[in-house]
Amino acid sequence: MIPTIPQPRALRIVYGTYIALFFLYLALPLTVVAVFAFNDSQFPSLPWEGFTWNWFFGDSRPMIGVFHERPIIRAVGTSAFVAGIVGLLSVAVGTSNAFLFNRYNFRGKGLLYVLMLLPLVIPGIVLGISILVFSSTVANGMWDIAKMDIQALRPGLLLVILGQFSFIATIATLVISARLQKFDRSLEEAALNLGASRLTAVRTITIPFLMPAMIGALVVAFLMSFENFNTTLMLVGSDAPLTIAMFDRLKEGSTPLLNAVSLLLMLGSSLLALSLILFQRRK
Repeated sequence: MIPTIPQPRALRIVYGTYIALFFLYLALPLTVVAVFAFNDSQFPSLPWEGFTWNWFFGDSRPMIGVFHERPIIRAVGTSAFVAGIVGLLSVAVGTSNAFLFNRYNFRGKGLLYVLMLLPLVIPGIVLGISILVFSSTVANGMWDIAKMDIQALRPGLLLVILGQFSFIATIATLVISARLQKFDRSLEEAALNLGASRLTAVRTITIPFLMPAMIGALVVAFLMSFENFNTTLMLVGSDAPLTIAMFDRLKEGSTPLLNAVSLLLMLGSSLLALSLILFQRRK
C-alpha cells in the first residue's frame, strides 16, 4: 500500500489489521519463551506456578540457574570463541573479495562470483556433511599412506569454524561490496596525485569509508555464527557450542532453564543490533 495514494477506509483497516497480526505472529512465540523463563515450575508450560528468578540465579538442584550451570556457561564461551574467529575471518576475506569483484576484471570473474554465492543456496546440513566427508577422507588417506592422524581434520572446533566461515564470508562480501560500490574513486585519485601510494590511499580513505559496513558485517557474522545449528551439528566434536548444548538438553526434556538462556540470547542480540544502529547513525 502506497501512503500517498488515497485508499478506501475499509482497505486501510484491513491492511492495518494484517500488519498488527503479522507482528503479533512474530512476537508472540518470543514473548511466551520469555515469560516461562520466570515460571516457578519444572516445566515451561501452564499452569503458572508463580514468579521466580531461580532459572537465572538458582544454585541448587533441581532449579539451578543459567549463571550456575557450568556446561551452559562453557558452551556460551565456546560459541563466542567460534563466532569471534568466524566474524574476523569473514570480514577480512569479505573485504578482499569486495575489492576483487568491484575493482578488477579478469577471465572467469562471473564464474568465480557464482561459486562464491553457492554456499548460500546449499542447505546447511548438506554443507556440513560435505565438509565432514571431505575432511574425514583426507584424514583417513593420510593415515593409510603415512600413518599420520591429523586431528584437525576430525570433528571439532576447527571444522566448525571452517564450515561456518564457508557461507558467512559470502554474506560479509555482499555487505561490504554494497558499500564499496558507492565509493567515489576520484578521492583515491586525488590522494595519488598528492603523492600518496596506492596502499596509503586505500588505508586512509577507502577503508574508513568502508568501516560502517565492515562493522555491520562483523556483527552479522558473529550473530549468524553464534546461532548456527545445522552446519555445526555435523562438524562438532567434544566442545559443543551453545546451540548444540541446548539441543542435547532438549532431548533430555525441556525446562525453563532453556527459556532463560533463550531470553538472554534475545536480549544480547537486541543490544548488539541496537549498538550497531547507533554506531552507523553516528557515522
